[in-house]
Amino acid sequence: QMIRHTVLCRFRKDADIAAISAALKGLQKSISGITAITFGADKSIGLQKGFTHGFTVDFTDVAARDAYLPHPEHQKVGALIVASLDGGLEGLAVVDWEV
Repeated sequence: QMIRHTVLCRFRKDADIAAISAALKGLQKSISGITAITFGADKSIGLQKGFTHGFTVDFTDVAARDAYLPHPEHQKVGALIVASLDGGLEGLAVVDWEV
């Protein structure tokens, strides 16, 4: 069953969003089992609770998601994202589900 990894981010105003977007999208080239990556700025009209951006990573299955989590390229991009968040990990929410 496909897994959709969904992440909400509360970026600082000085975050380099273009670099973060490029780094995220580059993960599909370096980590097998990723079928799609989307990234974008919030366009909600009221319930975003301060989150400014979100992204999804679709995986072929749970095993692909589990292999992605400790992967060095994911760790590198994750560190870039956390360093750009307002409040560090407090500026992040993650939910995964089967699609």
